[in-house]
Amino acid sequence: MESSEQTTEPKKRITVEELQIDILPVIYEIIRSIERDHHDTSAKTRESQDCSQKVLELQKRLDQARAQIRLLSGIEYSKEQQLNHLEALKTQLRLKQELLHKYRYMYPFQPQKS
Repeated sequence: MESSEQTTEPKKRITVEELQIDILPVIYEIIRSIERDHHDTSAKTRESQDCSQKVLELQKRLDQARAQIRLLSGIEYSKEQQLNHLEALKTQLRLKQELLHKYRYMYPFQPQKS
């Protein structure tokens, strides 16, 4: 019964613009805390603990980014499948453009006069 509940739940798809990936500030803070030179051992210990917390925060944000990337549409297809789909869409576009061009320059329909 639990498996049927899981399959009925639709997966929410997101676009690239909706991604919430903000890891650079955390990386910057980690680098700054590593670059600091402390002569006091208690300050070094405190900075080491702060740096560990920042690394954990970075790991959490990376996990969130991975989860969001899995929700992108098309991510489940391989590169070859995506390229094949792109080629099919380009072919459809070209055929539709040819049809539009053909119908644009056809003689207009004129009703018969009685």
